Amino acid sequence: MRKGKHQPSLNDRGGKFVNRPGGRLTNSWLYGLHAVRAALANPQRKLHRLLATDPVARSLGRVPIAPEIVGREAIDAVVPRGAVHQGIALLAEPLPEPDFADAVSPGQADRAIVLVLDQVTDPHNVGAILRSSAAFGAKAVVVTERNTPDATATLAKAASGALDVVPVARVVNLARAIDDLKKAGYWCVGFADGAEKTLVEADLTGHVALVFGAEGEGLRRLTAERCDQLLRIPTANAMASLNVSNAVAVALYELARGR
Repeated sequence: MRKGKHQPSLNDRGGKFVNRPGGRLTNSWLYGLHAVRAALANPQRKLHRLLATDPVARSLGRVPIAPEIVGREAIDAVVPRGAVHQGIALLAEPLPEPDFADAVSPGQADRAIVLVLDQVTDPHNVGAILRSSAAFGAKAVVVTERNTPDATATLAKAASGALDVVPVARVVNLARAIDDLKKAGYWCVGFADGAEKTLVEADLTGHVALVFGAEGEGLRRLTAERCDQLLRIPTANAMASLNVSNAVAVALYELARGR
């Protein structure tokens, strides 16, 4: 039942962004077939070097930058120790940050879905959330400027290419961003273990923003108060709650099933 419509230089190793004067982020080594293929296919990416083993380079087909054929040890030298790079690494500039209003605008869609993350700090979780968002057609992921991981190679690998598919909009004030989502026509739903209703019982329709908090702390008080409704995902008594990325996947699947 719809509740109504609201009108930097690169680290020597590790592929992480580091700040340089002015606070900007610089080039990063991405690695893994899915992450690199998605970056190569994204016209917004500025590409600098592509390292690949011979068999992997042959499998790429036509790409916008010529691969340098190298041994695995050359790729080992530029990615985090122990990283599963699958024989490929790409030196690329970070994606331009999307404008919040543009990223979340529902446009002509009958139903738009946006993910809002309240200080989820683990890059593996954020990457997995991006992957689920791409799989189930979410329009964008909104994160806080602080206490949110940068778009590192680790996050990109966990996202399995979704970092180049789903816009990630960073905002300074999450409560204000939720208010703006309401004005754009989204019903904003927060998730809390103690909520009375489950996601299935809410029977959501129209544009929906799903708001998730960090593991352990959950939603901050002000974030929860800004939500139109608080819901929970029912679990067995033996497991009181889900990992946040798993909870997002379940919620997105339920909304997709409801379509």
